[in-house]
Amino acid sequence: MIHYTLVCDRDHSFEGWFRSSDDFDAQVADGLVSCPICGSVAISRGLMAPSVQSGRARDEREDAARRQTVMMPDRAQKMMLDAIREIRKKVTENATYVGDRFAEEARKMHYGEVEHQGIWGEATTEEASSLSEEGIEVQPLPGLPEERN
Repeated sequence: MIHYTLVCDRDHSFEGWFRSSDDFDAQVADGLVSCPICGSVAISRGLMAPSVQSGRARDEREDAARRQTVMMPDRAQKMMLDAIREIRKKVTENATYVGDRFAEEARKMHYGEVEHQGIWGEATTEEASSLSEEGIEVQPLPGLPEERN
């Protein structure tokens, strides 16, 4: 396994492990490597200092790396993440953001107090459960890797 420091076109730095240099090149060319911060697929290798170690130290480092490896997405995972990004984009562009008033606004629409429209915002787990128990349909927007950083 080869450990690379990677950089996206927006200067975000992250790490990745690849079977070989050719494997890295092929995955980047296919758009399978993306920045975990911004989702960019314009990725290049960053500067790295060579690591020269004894056989035992190298084995220990490789064992540690296997336990901490960040897996690069395969084609199916990339397609799924792209679809999730598109869904989120459509929702956020075509619905009204109501922030932490989501549960309140959803109830108003459900009970006919205000006109129905697409909304999105935040709700606690308890609020979402309560809405569901009242028969109010809600769906969470799926999370993306770049939102966890």
